Amino acid sequence: MLGWSLLEEIAGGQWCCSDIISTVEFNHTGELLATGDKGGRVVIFQREPESKNEPYNQGEYNVYSTFQSHEPEFDYLKSLEIEEKINKIKWLPQQNAAHSLLSTNDKTIKLWKITERDKRPEGYNLKDEEGKLKDLSTVTSLQVPVLKPMDLMVEVTPRRIFANGHTYHVNSISVNSDCETYMSADDLRINLWHLAITDRSFNIVDIKPANMEDLTEVITASEFHPHHCNLFVYSSSKGSLRLCDMRASALCDKHSKLYEEPEDPSNRSFFSEIISSVSDVKFSHSGRYMLTRDYLTVKVWDLNMETKPVETYQVHDYLRSKLCSLYENDCIFDKFECAWNGSDSVIMTGAYNNFFRMFDRNTKRDVTLEASRESSKPRAILKPRRVCVGGKRRKDDISVDSLDFTKKILHTAWHPTENIIAIAATNNLYIFQDKVNSEMH
Repeated sequence: MLGWSLLEEIAGGQWCCSDIISTVEFNHTGELLATGDKGGRVVIFQREPESKNEPYNQGEYNVYSTFQSHEPEFDYLKSLEIEEKINKIKWLPQQNAAHSLLSTNDKTIKLWKITERDKRPEGYNLKDEEGKLKDLSTVTSLQVPVLKPMDLMVEVTPRRIFANGHTYHVNSISVNSDCETYMSADDLRINLWHLAITDRSFNIVDIKPANMEDLTEVITASEFHPHHCNLFVYSSSKGSLRLCDMRASALCDKHSKLYEEPEDPSNRSFFSEIISSVSDVKFSHSGRYMLTRDYLTVKVWDLNMETKPVETYQVHDYLRSKLCSLYENDCIFDKFECAWNGSDSVIMTGAYNNFFRMFDRNTKRDVTLEASRESSKPRAILKPRRVCVGGKRRKDDISVDSLDFTKKILHTAWHPTENIIAIAATNNLYIFQDKVNSEMH
C-alpha cells in the first residue's frame, strides 16, 4: 500500500463552485473514467495506450469528451429550483463499439451514448459538398459514395430521458447485472426502470409513512448485487442495511435480511444517530461482502451474518472529540464514499485535509495519504501522513487542530483490475498509481 505515486493531476483551473467534482466512476474495463460536477457537466477521460518510446506517459488519462448533461430547472408546481449538479454516474456494460452511461441530478436520469467517428462519406449523387440537394437535371452520371478518413470525433447523444420518477432527491443509481434494468433511489423510495422504457418505472421500496411526522429514517444509498439480478441492498440514516429479494414480492418493503450493529451504550451521545448514518454501500466484486461508510468508520459485512460487521476500520477516530464543532459547521453531515480494489483485498475512503485512507484486509495495515499539489510530485512515491492528538509530535505529523475541514475527499473510485485510483479533491482530479504493487494481491 506504500507504493502510490501521482500518475497525473487534472486541475480544475480557477476555482469556481460549478467546477466542484460531485462524482467519479471508472467504466468496466477501466479504460474510461467519467466525472460529474456541480455545473451539470460530465467529463470523460480515456487512458492512453502504453508506449515504449514515452515511458513517462504510460497509461495517463486524457480528456476524451466533455458535455453538458443537465441544466438548472424550476419546478413551478412546488416553486423549487432543481440544480444541475450531477449526483451519480454509472457506466453500462459495453455491448458494441459505443459506450453508454447513466447520469442523474436530483430528479432526472439520462442515458447517454458515446460513439467515435473517424470517417466521413463523400461522393453523393444527389447532394453537393455542403450537403444541399442538387438540381436533378444536372446529375448526368452515377458514382459510388466512398468513406474518407477524417480527424477522430467523439459524439455524445442523449438516448433516453427518465423523468418524473422521483418526488425527493435522487441519491443513487445502480445498473442491474441483467444489463436491461437499473434502479434509482431517493430519500423514501426506490424505483426499478427498464433501460428502453422512459415513461414508467416500478416502485420496489417505499418507506414513506402515512403521516410524515412519523418519519424516523431515510434511504441514503442503494446498489444491485453484482451477480444476482434479483438481489439489492439499501442503507438508511439509522445505520442499518436491508437486503431485498425481488423474487419474494413486487414491493420489497419487507426485507430478506437486516444488517444492524447494536449500539454500545457507553458511546451513546447527542451525535450518535448522525454519525451512524450510512453514506455509501458497495458490494464486493465477489458479491460475498458489503462495504459501508458512516461518518467515523468503514465496515465490511458478510452477506451471511446480519448481527455485526466482520471488520470495522476507524477512518478518523481523532475527530470524536471534535463532533460538537463539526456539527456547528455542518461537516458532520458530509457524505463520504468508499471503494474496493479489484481483488476485494484493500478498501479506500476519503477524509478531511485532502487525506484519503486505505485498509489492507489481509495484513490489517492501514495508511493515510494526501491528494494535494504540494505533497504530490509526479512519479514520486507518496509519503504516509499521520494525525496526532496532543502529546509528542513527529517531524511530519499534523495536529488534529490544524486540519482543514474545507478540503475533503468525498468521491473516490478504484480501477476495476489495476492499482489505479481516482480522487476528487474539490475541483481537482488526482489519479494515483501503485507501481510497486501494480498486480492485484
